[in-house]
Amino acid sequence: MCGRYNVTDSPEVQELMGQLGLPGIAPRPQLNVPPGGIGEFVIEAGGDRYLEPGIWSLLIEPRPEGHGYRPNPKFHTFNARSDRLASSPLWKKVYPSHRCIVPVSAFHEWQGKQVYNIHPEREATALAGLWQSWHFGEDQVSSFTVITLPPHPRFSHIHPKSIPLMLRPRDFDLWLDPDFHHTDAFAHLMKTHIPAPLVCEPVRSTKDLAPVAEAEVLAAD
Repeated sequence: MCGRYNVTDSPEVQELMGQLGLPGIAPRPQLNVPPGGIGEFVIEAGGDRYLEPGIWSLLIEPRPEGHGYRPNPKFHTFNARSDRLASSPLWKKVYPSHRCIVPVSAFHEWQGKQVYNIHPEREATALAGLWQSWHFGEDQVSSFTVITLPPHPRFSHIHPKSIPLMLRPRDFDLWLDPDFHHTDAFAHLMKTHIPAPLVCEPVRSTKDLAPVAEAEVLAAD
């Protein structure tokens, strides 16, 4: 799973946004973004690209107290398993045309109580996702989910259940094209892999990214 991430104001994030076709635009810096929190993701529409805010959980609903919105408590939809994208009713309607990229500095995983700050070496992270737009009365609210791959044998000592799908710049154009519906073309991305050297750095906490031990670098496949 991918259960937390952070965004910092860094040259790496600025470079990623340029590669995404949005130079000079950057997501809001924030640490420890949780499921149900507000994140930002890149979409393409009408030939242009946009950085959109949304709730991290694809299925959302109005809060019972009458103001704001929250993840639907009946389903866990902040992550989407790659092997279910084309078959699950939760994903198969949005996968062909509502793909997005979540630009982040790093994501977090835990090994026991030790938190790791994880990102491609000397790069920010382009997480593959899906998004949706919802209408509640006069409100229009967006939401998104992060796609996860099956466990990777060289990453499983940090997280044994999955690894998020991290895209490379060569993948961006086709992934973001809302008119490209032939999702079989993405089959190679859905096999578990490490697309670039991956830094797994033990840090003090999700809110204090100070290193506490030497980072491990996992080679790309």
